[in-house]
Amino acid sequence: MVKNKYKIKAVVWIYPGPGGWHFISIPKKISEEIKNNFAKLKKGWGSLPVTITVGKTTWQTSIFPDTKMGVYLLPFKAEARKKERIIKGIEIKINLEIKV
Repeated sequence: MVKNKYKIKAVVWIYPGPGGWHFISIPKKISEEIKNNFAKLKKGWGSLPVTITVGKTTWQTSIFPDTKMGVYLLPFKAEARKKERIIKGIEIKINLEIKV
């Protein structure tokens, strides 16, 4: 059985364009494993549907490939950021589940 759940630690960063979306970059090793195991499930722009848990907050979203860095990016909803006090520059722990 292919693993579809991951525990990740990463630093939050802000996209420098309009809107200032908050992201984490999923580590390269995990990104490669996800790509190798779940590429057939990708949707528009190569996105994959996921369930994310940070602290006590869980939500549905998608991760997106960043071809320049060779990793997946996880955007954070404003509601989740507020609930869990997620800000730029902090390292957070995330439980990520690929929806299969």
